[in-house]
Amino acid sequence: MNKKRILITGSNGLLGQKLVELLIQKPGIQLIATARGDNRLPFVEGYEYYPLDITEAAQVREVLELTRPDVVIHTAAMTNVDQCESEKEACWAQNVKAVEYLVEACREQDTFLLHLSTDFIFDGAEGPYDEEAEANPLSFYGWSKYAAEKVLINSGAFAAPIRWAIARTVLVYGIAHDMSRSNIILWVKKSLEEAKNINVVTDQWRTPTLAEDLAVGCYLIAEKEAEGVFNISGKDLLTPYEMAIMTADYFGLDQSLIAEADSTTFTQPAKRPARTGFILDKPRKTLGYEPHSFREGIEILAGQIGG
Repeated sequence: MNKKRILITGSNGLLGQKLVELLIQKPGIQLIATARGDNRLPFVEGYEYYPLDITEAAQVREVLELTRPDVVIHTAAMTNVDQCESEKEACWAQNVKAVEYLVEACREQDTFLLHLSTDFIFDGAEGPYDEEAEANPLSFYGWSKYAAEKVLINSGAFAAPIRWAIARTVLVYGIAHDMSRSNIILWVKKSLEEAKNINVVTDQWRTPTLAEDLAVGCYLIAEKEAEGVFNISGKDLLTPYEMAIMTADYFGLDQSLIAEADSTTFTQPAKRPARTGFILDKPRKTLGYEPHSFREGIEILAGQIGG
């Protein structure tokens, strides 16, 4: 049996790491990991690695010609929402132009392209959302990710269409190998252990997504080469304040240090949608996707940090 060749972009990132960990365990998959610069994963067995700058069209074409993947899972992106607001050109190059290059290369190789997108394509007026909901981004980051979706959706307008899927997700949290990224659970735990008072917003709602769950959702799409848009997120609609209280409760920390705040008290360059979150009927039915609860997610992270 021929193994399915899957190439991941952004393999040094949080989702990229979780995908590599998951896919090297699958006997039917031959894995190709790519990221900008050196491979920063702490293990090298079970996959090939190629450096790839997704903003360079020639490199994208070259690596795909060399590796000939059946599926590309495109996780690389500029995701710092405020940075995207101030560095629009870099954001557009990484989040939109790169997708154009991947579409071209995938067309040449007849490769299935799975692209990661975000709840920030919505304005947060009517969440939680299903896959058919109308997009209306509030930030430049949101616009860049919406534009990237359109590149895929319209890939057949002037040339042969490619086979594609979009996995939209929400507030991804998890533990990266190099601990380079914090998340709400780690931040709350550390702050309360240091007896710091923290202000956490009560007027934003999300369905926070465990990185391992997102990796499984991507695998299910890639395995079936299931076309179209899929919501791949957590299942609990929570405010950051509720997430903080649940974290304090799990670790037995002092909840009185957590104060309620509303988002107007924080000055951030980019506007955030108030109420997003996803309805998961479609991925449950068509993919068999079933994410962990947020409390189970805290437990999984606690196990990974030995807490």
